[in-house]
This record gives sequence, structure tokens and C-alpha cells, in this order.
Amino acid sequence: MKLIIQIPCFNEAQTLAIALADLPRAVNGFDVVEWLVVDDGSTDGTAEVARRHGVRHVVRHPVNRGLAAGFMTGLEACLRLGADVIVNTDADNQYCAADIPQLTAPVLAGEADIVIGARPIDQTAHFSWTKKKLQRLGSWVVRVASQTDVADAPSGFRAMSREAAMRLHVFNPYTYTLETIIQAGQSNLRIASVPIHTNGDLRPSRLVTSVPNYVKRSLATILRVFAVYRPLSTFLRIGSAFWLVGLLAGIRFLYFYLSGDGQGHVQSVILASLCVTLGTLLYTMGLIGDMVATNRKLMEAIDLRLQHIEYRGAPNQTGTKHEREHE
Repeated sequence: MKLIIQIPCFNEAQTLAIALADLPRAVNGFDVVEWLVVDDGSTDGTAEVARRHGVRHVVRHPVNRGLAAGFMTGLEACLRLGADVIVNTDADNQYCAADIPQLTAPVLAGEADIVIGARPIDQTAHFSWTKKKLQRLGSWVVRVASQTDVADAPSGFRAMSREAAMRLHVFNPYTYTLETIIQAGQSNLRIASVPIHTNGDLRPSRLVTSVPNYVKRSLATILRVFAVYRPLSTFLRIGSAFWLVGLLAGIRFLYFYLSGDGQGHVQSVILASLCVTLGTLLYTMGLIGDMVATNRKLMEAIDLRLQHIEYRGAPNQTGTKHEREHE
């Protein structure tokens, strides 16, 4: 069994060495443990720092493509290297590497396809009161959207099986954390949470530059994933809301019209017509989206089969240093 620990990086030369110093070279249940760093267009020598500290596999983007792209590039590289289990962690040493064995244990036992480390949010000193509440709220929204029981949805400390890694596709360039959970839940992958520890804050978060921006982009991600994976129910619900408003406006006009006072309430007719038309258009969009989603599922099934064929000959033992540019 091979475990590969991947770290997406962007200008992490100051903190990467600290994170690497804590990573294990051996984990119970695995014959081989390797490290992989994804250098997402860094300009501060992050890749060189990784190599100096014993990272065998370095994958580089020529330009910065964002956290989600770095995460997916890492998964692809790990699969090509024959990883049976992949652990994703951060370069700022936020997560305690000593928790990797308990993170991978449910995957090894066949009890889960993806395991997410749940941070002690309330006990994390460098999290503000607002950030703690938003983390809780965000995790609740993702649990509802994904129909899973994930305690800490924004956590990037996670382990996944080879099969789960091949099933994940991230469309949003901002972050992979929320989208992959919702996608996994909709794809019937088994998701588990385990409590983990965190280390001290080495630098400010680059993902949460401001609370309003983070909330806005996270909500946009959730809505987009819903539209992609559950288009029929999503557009039917929105369309039904417009239909309800239109129906109420129409009933209001009929009431006044039958009472002999219909001339002064033409606005209700216009509102009813507009809402019913928009609702019907949204219903149509839902039907079209559902057909597209059916086609997407067929494409994902084909892609999964192709990946099984492509990675069938992937090495399952330590190979040579792996470094390549992604165009």
C-alpha cells in the first residue's frame, strides 16, 4: 500500500520547511509513504525548498492557477504515481501531521472513501469570533447540500482512497473544500470526519482575505454545484417561488375585479404574468439542466473507466524524482 501526502503551495518558501519537518516517513498500514508538492506558479523558490527538504515529487504550474487547480493537479500526479491513499494538507503547517494515521485509518479499514479532519474551531485561538461562527454556518450549509455529516467542511486536511480521487472533479477555481464534499455526497461516496489538532498560526489566511468576500464566494460555489449536480430540483424550487408570487398576484387581481374594482389593480396582472413567465422559464431550464446532468454522469462514468485503464500500470513502489510542468 502506498500513501502520498500532497501539499498545494503558492509562495510558501517561508513556511513549507516547517510543515515538511512534521510530515511522517512511515504510517501504520502503508508500505511506502511519499511526499508530493504542487508548486502553483510560486516566485519565491518554493519548489527548491521542497527539494532541499527531501520531497521526492514536485509538480509545477508555470503560472498561478489557484488552490482548486493545485489540488486537482496533485490528485492527478498522485494517481499516476500509484497512490492507494492520498492525504492533502496545507503548507502553512496549520494541521498537525501526527493525526495522519487516524485520518487514513477509516480509508484503510474500508469504512470511508473520504475522511475530513475536523478542527477544534472553538478552541482555535487565532480564529476570530466571526470566523468561528461562519465556519459553523458554512459546515451546516454544506451538510444540508451534500446530505452528509461533515463537521468541518472548510478543512483542507483530508484523506481519500484512490477510487474517490478518480471520481472528484472541481469546476470552481476558488477552493476545492466545499465543492468536493457536495460532489462526493451527490456521488454516493462515503464521507467521514475525525477530530484533529491544529498548530499555531504562521501566517494570515490567503483564502479568507475578508469575511464578506469569503461568504460571497462560498455561497456562489454552493449554488453553482447545486445547479450542476441537482439542476431539476434547484430550478423547480426557484421557479415555484416565482409561480407562487404570480399566483398570489393573480388571485389579488381577481378578488378586486370580481368586487368591481379591477381597474386600479392592473399592476397585479403585470406582476402575475411576469412571475409566471419567469417561473416557466426556470422550469424549462431545470429540465434542460437535468438532461445535461444525465449526460455528465455518463461522461463521468466513461472518464472513470478511462482512468482505471490509464492508471492501471502506475507504479506502486518508489520511483525516480517526479517533476513536470503543467501547461
